[in-house]
Amino acid sequence: MATSLPLHISRSVPDGPTTPYHQYVYAYPHQKAYRLEADRPLLTDVWAGERLDSLSLYVHIPFCEMRCGFCNLFTRTGAPEDVTRAFLSTLERQAGATRQALEANGDPRFTLAAFGGGTPTYLTADELARLCDICENVMGADLGAIPWSVETSPATATPDRLAVLAERGATRLSIGVQSFVEAEARAAVRPQKREEVEAALTRLKEAAFPILNIDLIYGIDGQTEQSFKVSLDAALSWEPEEIYLYPLYVRPLTGLMDRHDKSTADWDEQRLGLYRFGRDHLLAAGYRQTSMRVFSRIGTAAVEAAGDSSISEYNQQAGMVGLGVGARSFTTDLHYTTDYAVAVPEVRRIIDDYIATPTDEFRRTQWSFRMDDDERRRMSVLSMLLEAEGLHTELYRGRFGSLPQDDFPAQFALLGERGWLDRDGGLLRLTPEGMAWADAIGPLFFSSRVNEAMSSYQDR
Repeated sequence: MATSLPLHISRSVPDGPTTPYHQYVYAYPHQKAYRLEADRPLLTDVWAGERLDSLSLYVHIPFCEMRCGFCNLFTRTGAPEDVTRAFLSTLERQAGATRQALEANGDPRFTLAAFGGGTPTYLTADELARLCDICENVMGADLGAIPWSVETSPATATPDRLAVLAERGATRLSIGVQSFVEAEARAAVRPQKREEVEAALTRLKEAAFPILNIDLIYGIDGQTEQSFKVSLDAALSWEPEEIYLYPLYVRPLTGLMDRHDKSTADWDEQRLGLYRFGRDHLLAAGYRQTSMRVFSRIGTAAVEAAGDSSISEYNQQAGMVGLGVGARSFTTDLHYTTDYAVAVPEVRRIIDDYIATPTDEFRRTQWSFRMDDDERRRMSVLSMLLEAEGLHTELYRGRFGSLPQDDFPAQFALLGERGWLDRDGGLLRLTPEGMAWADAIGPLFFSSRVNEAMSSYQDR
C-alpha cells in the first residue's frame, strides 16, 4: 500500500542553479549539518535492529605530509610518530567498543572497506600493518576476502608501505596526482615534481593492485585544454583502471582562499569547458563515465567492481561503520561522527582530544544527524540520480510507497525544463549536460532543515 507523503517534504525549489559548481555531494546530509547533542545514545541502541550482514568499514587517518592549497579535509601535516602511534592505540580502543556494540545486536559481517584521510600511507609500513591488524583482529573484517581501497600520495607510496598493502590484500589504490604539469601543481599549492609522481606510479604498477585510480583536478589558475591534455595523456599512459576528474573548489580556511582568482563567471566557464574536454577525451580513450567525477576503463576490474553494486542493493549508506577521528557512521535512523575542523589549530586540538578520549566515551555517539522519512527519501534520490546508472523509480517506490517525481515534483520539473533529465520508462537519468551540472543538481534536493543547519555552521 502506498504511504502518504510526509507533510514537510518541500513542494518547491528556488528558480534553479545559476552556477554549475555549488557542492560535491558525496554523502547526504553534509557533515556541517551534524550537531553535538546533549542526548548521546549508546552504540548498542543505535545499531539495534540494523542489518549487519553487509557492513562497510571506513577508517579515517587524519595525517598528511603536506596540505594542498585546495584541501578542506580533516587532516594534520607532519605529525610525529609518537602522535601516530598514540592515534592507532586509540583507534584500537574505539574499534573494540564499536565491535562490542555491533555484536550485542548480532553477527556483524563486513563486505567492503576503505582507508581514507588525510593520507593513510602517511603511516609507516609497520603502522599500516598494525592498522590492518586492528581491522581484522578487533573489528573482524577479513581484508583478504573483501574489496578495500586505500588513498595514497606520490611522496608516501613507498615500496615498503605498498608491500604491506599488497600482502594484506588491498584491491584499489588511489593516488592524488591532481596535475602532471609542475606549474599547475604549484598554482594549486601542491609542490611536487613530475619525476616524483612518475616514480610513485611505477611502484604502484609494479605492486599490481587490481585497481589503480589517478585523481586529476581541473580549474586551476592558468590551466587550459592544452595543459589539461598533458595531464590526461600522462595519466592514460599508465593505463589506470580508474581516473577521477575533480573540479577545483576553493573553500574557507584553505590555502587557496586568498590567492585564487574566483571570478565566478570566468571560472565557471573555464571549469565547464575543461570538464567537457576531459570527459570526451576519456570516453574516446575507452573509459566509461559512471558519475560526474568517475571514469572506469572498459574491460577492467574497475568496471566489474562498479557492476557489483547492483541496483538491488542501492542506497547502502545505512551500514557504514566509521573508525578514527572525523570518520562517519550511518545507520537507518542516525548518522554520527566525531568532531572535525579545517583550521590547523582546531585540527590538532581535536586529534589530541581524540587520543585522550576514555574508552567508555566511544560507546556513545558524539556529533550526529537524526534521519527521518523525508531525509531518507532525499538520500535515496541523491545516491542514485547522481550516478550514470540513474534512479530506478520502482526500487524507490518499493521502499517508500511513492514515486520520486511525485515526492519532489518541482525539482524534477526543473531538471526537465533545463534539459538535464532523461525519462526512460522507470528510469530517471541525467543527460550528459545534466551530469556536467551534477554539483548544482544535488543541492536542489537538500531539505530546508539541512540547509539551515549547514548555513549556521561556523567554519573552524
